[in-house]
Amino acid sequence: MYRVIAGQNGAEKEVVVAAVRAGDSSAFTELVQRHRRELQMHCYRMLGSFEESEDLVQEAFLRAWRKRGSFQGRATFRVWLYKIATNACLDHIARHPRRPMTPQAGGMGTSLLSGEIQWLQPYPDRLLDTAAPFEENPDAVIASKELVFIVAIQHLPPRQRVVLILRDVLGWSASEAGELLEMSVAAVKSSLQRARGTLRQQLPAPRLEWGPVSHPTEVEQETLQRYMEATERGDVAALANLLNEDAVLAMPAWSEHFVGRDAIVAALVEGGFGSESFGELRCRATWANRQPAVANYRRPPGKSDYEAFALDVLRIENGQIKEITAFFSSELFIASDLPLTL
Repeated sequence: MYRVIAGQNGAEKEVVVAAVRAGDSSAFTELVQRHRRELQMHCYRMLGSFEESEDLVQEAFLRAWRKRGSFQGRATFRVWLYKIATNACLDHIARHPRRPMTPQAGGMGTSLLSGEIQWLQPYPDRLLDTAAPFEENPDAVIASKELVFIVAIQHLPPRQRVVLILRDVLGWSASEAGELLEMSVAAVKSSLQRARGTLRQQLPAPRLEWGPVSHPTEVEQETLQRYMEATERGDVAALANLLNEDAVLAMPAWSEHFVGRDAIVAALVEGGFGSESFGELRCRATWANRQPAVANYRRPPGKSDYEAFALDVLRIENGQIKEITAFFSSELFIASDLPLTL
C-alpha cells in the first residue's frame, strides 16, 4: 500500500505517480475521491444537469483507472483528472446533442430562465459547499452560484464552455487551459473572447459581475418564510404580493414559463393551487445554487402522507421574488438530503 500524498513536487509527486501507475486500487480510490466533488461541479457546469454530472464523474473515474498507466506526473494528478472529466463531458455532449429550445411562453415577455434549458437541474448547496478544490479558494464556485449562470453557459459551444469555465471560473491560465484542451494560447484567448461576448448577451446586466459567496440575508430569509407560509395556506393573494411585477415562473422540464405577476397567478389558479381538489402543501426551506429554495410536499385529498412534489428555486431582490424555477424530481429531494414523504 502506497501512502497517498497529493503533493506537487519532488518525492511526493513520485509517490503519487507510483501509486496511480502501480494499479493499487485502494490508493487510486483514495486519490480520486479527494477530487470527486469539484469534478462533479465541473461536469455540472458543463452539462447543466445534476444527475448527469454524477454519472459523468463516475465515468471519468472509470476512464482514469483504465488509463492509469499513462499518467506520467508531468501535470498534477488533479489536472490529469480534469482533462479526463472534460473529455468525458465533451463525448457525452457529442453523443447527445441538444440545444436550448424556444420556450413556450405562458405570458408576455421573455426571460433567461424561461424553460429553454429543458434538462436544467439545480445543484444542492449542501454539496456545493464541498465542491471547491483543496488547492483553491472556496470562492472558485461563485460564478455558479445562480441558475442563471448555468443557463447562460449552456448557450455556448461545448469547447468555448470549457474555456470559459477553466479561465473565468477556476482561474486557470491560458497556457494551462490550452494544454488541457490541446489548443494554442492564441486559440484559447480567442475562444474566451467569443464566449464572454455570448455571455454578455445572455446574462442580465446586474449579473455580469459576481460577488463573493455570502450567507443569506435577513430579507431573503424573511421572504422565503413568507413564501412558504403563503404556499401552505394556499393563499394566492399573499403569493401575488410577494411577486415582482415582472417575475418569472419557469418549469424547465416542460419548457414552459410565465412572465409577469398576473400570468403566474393565473397559471397557479389554473393548476388548482389553493383548491380542495389540489390538496394541501407543506414546505421545507433549503438552498440550491446559492439561492433560497423551497421543497414542496403535496397531500392529495384522501391521502395521509405529504409526498415530494416540487423544488422551487427562488431569486429574491429587495424583498420580492423575481424568479421561481420549479423542478419536479424526487432525485433532487434525495440529493438535497430531504425526505420523500412527510
